[in-house]
Amino acid sequence: MAHNPTTEELQSLVLAARKLWELDTNRLKAGVDYAINLQDGKSMWQKGDAAAEKLFKGVKKEVWQRPTFLIFYNLLDNYERETGTVEQDTAQEKKEVSDFLDACLATPVMQYCQLYCEERGVGPKTLAEFKRALYQMWFSYYRRDGAGNDSCGFEHVFVGESKGDSITGFHNWVQFYIEEARGHVDYLGYVRPKAGRDASDDEDRLISVQFAWKGEEKNVSTFFVGTSPEFELALYTMCFLCSEEEKTYLEVGPYDLNIVCYRIRSKYGDKVATAYPDLIGEDPTNDLANMAF
Repeated sequence: MAHNPTTEELQSLVLAARKLWELDTNRLKAGVDYAINLQDGKSMWQKGDAAAEKLFKGVKKEVWQRPTFLIFYNLLDNYERETGTVEQDTAQEKKEVSDFLDACLATPVMQYCQLYCEERGVGPKTLAEFKRALYQMWFSYYRRDGAGNDSCGFEHVFVGESKGDSITGFHNWVQFYIEEARGHVDYLGYVRPKAGRDASDDEDRLISVQFAWKGEEKNVSTFFVGTSPEFELALYTMCFLCSEEEKTYLEVGPYDLNIVCYRIRSKYGDKVATAYPDLIGEDPTNDLANMAF
């Protein structure tokens, strides 16, 4: 069943983001479907390991039977980690991208995103055309570092990249969980919020962390926890298409945040350079803050 955006939602990305959160029925339940262990906090400039244990205690095996989660998992090994290394698409990898977009577009979250962008006059009128637009902005390659096409928006945001001796992108909890389970990620502690509460807890849906990925550190990376792949894709896509601002203020669940979004200009359609949440604070009076998920 399609959820048509209301007149009020079309006038406000804040209200539209709240609706996306409400429609994310594929979101996992903290303490039921997964569990995290934040341990000690630190400032983003503080060095050293503030976490003796892993961030993720575990994720239920049944989660990987959900179509968007399973196909998303299959996409994560399709990319070269180092920027400057030209990306090559195989037929199987192209099929995995197509299957992922089809699975996302079958969900209420992405269908709402398509209708919303269409009604705002920034997106096509059919799901098939919207799929092509999503491919252009998220999966078509461009040059980030070097002479060839070595990056795309999906790789940067959801997978992460290595540039020199530092990590860029890497704003997705599923990738973090998988790489940590494989021993490739060393969780170094959570980064204390800049505003709002003094500390985070293991029920948080939006966290900032410091970590090392295959020996290269990232001072801070912020990502949602337990959200579905389609929710994040829809949220970032709506900000990318409906706002020209580099920072778009939203209220998602109990969180006040900005979605930071940069673009690569292209005559064939703009491409995502990066997109990620930047936590401002927590407001328990937000409409959906006390709903059980």
